[in-house]
Amino acid sequence: MEFLGVGPMELLLILIVALIFLGPKDMVKAGKTLGKFLRSIVMSPVWQAVQQTSRDLRYLPNRLMREAGLEEEAEELKKIGQQVDELSKSRASIAGDVENARREINRDLSAWTTPPTIDSPPPPALEPAEAPPAAEQAGPPPAPEQSEPPAAPEQPGTPSSTEDTPSQ
Repeated sequence: MEFLGVGPMELLLILIVALIFLGPKDMVKAGKTLGKFLRSIVMSPVWQAVQQTSRDLRYLPNRLMREAGLEEEAEELKKIGQQVDELSKSRASIAGDVENARREINRDLSAWTTPPTIDSPPPPALEPAEAPPAAEQAGPPPAPEQSEPPAAPEQPGTPSSTEDTPSQ
């Protein structure tokens, strides 16, 4: 709380100095005189005019805006500022949504734009297929056929089988 630019600590310092210089008896008389003087200043029409002028100057910009019709524009500017703030906050989520939509479209289009691949035949089964139950009752499986023993490799200098036959 300030009065005439003097805070509570300054006022306390002034009272202590006055008590030292005036003494306790003259302090009461000086207080009454100071109170009457301040009351006459505060109640004077000049002081009231100064206070009214101070209030007018303090609220002058608001009054001018209201008279010029700028109050509505100021409110609109505040609303636009809030909308811009909201949009900038949601920009990141919108960018994520757009990126997800782009990935989905690319995935859907890849089936149409990728050339077909030729599938290789499935690998052979590692376990033999089970025989039907009727084959088990028929008897033992047939013996494998005997194949001829492999021919010995040819050695150089020996006639081959095609050379044994005379040519005509």
